[in-house]
Amino acid sequence: MGNLHDLLMQDLRFGEALKACMNCGVCTAICPAAEFYDYDPRRICDTVQRQDEEEIEKLLRSETIWYCGQCMSCKPRCPRGNIPGEVISVLRKRSQELGYFKDSTMGRQQKQLMNSIGSNILEIGYCVHPDKVDPAYHPEQGPIWEWYIENIEEIAPKLGANYHGDGPGALRKIREENLEEIRRIFEVTGGMELRKKVLEDEP
Repeated sequence: MGNLHDLLMQDLRFGEALKACMNCGVCTAICPAAEFYDYDPRRICDTVQRQDEEEIEKLLRSETIWYCGQCMSCKPRCPRGNIPGEVISVLRKRSQELGYFKDSTMGRQQKQLMNSIGSNILEIGYCVHPDKVDPAYHPEQGPIWEWYIENIEEIAPKLGANYHGDGPGALRKIREENLEEIRRIFEVTGGMELRKKVLEDEP
């Protein structure tokens, strides 16, 4: 498998994301996820920066790297210009590539995300679309969401949406040539290969 730190460094984003963490903790202080989880972006940057192979592998197999909401609140606040959220992105990708994500509950949820949001992007060009959010599976949305879905053709235009329409606007139909371009981007950037890796033992 080789050196995990070297593997992380092969990702171009990593050089920009972690320059020299001085362990000040500003990223943790501002992090919304740290308020709700046992999550400390400062500690993650420190672990990676120390190049502790055993600890890096633990991170790649842990719940910890999946707690980050990718809000990037850490980015503008780091006095050294580090981006802990981007470090997390690199760790997540390597965890998926190595199959380590299967060792954590939140990691295994990546399969569901690939099958929902990932499929949506490739099939209709949207991460989340009202047509794909069935109220029966999302009771937390409450009765208004169900009412909205039932009346979407009438309500969406009143809210400025171009529901399944041609031309610009929210909820517009994405043209097939644009969908093909999205799929090509996934192919060229390795997204399709990573998707296949994450879903490889799906029935």
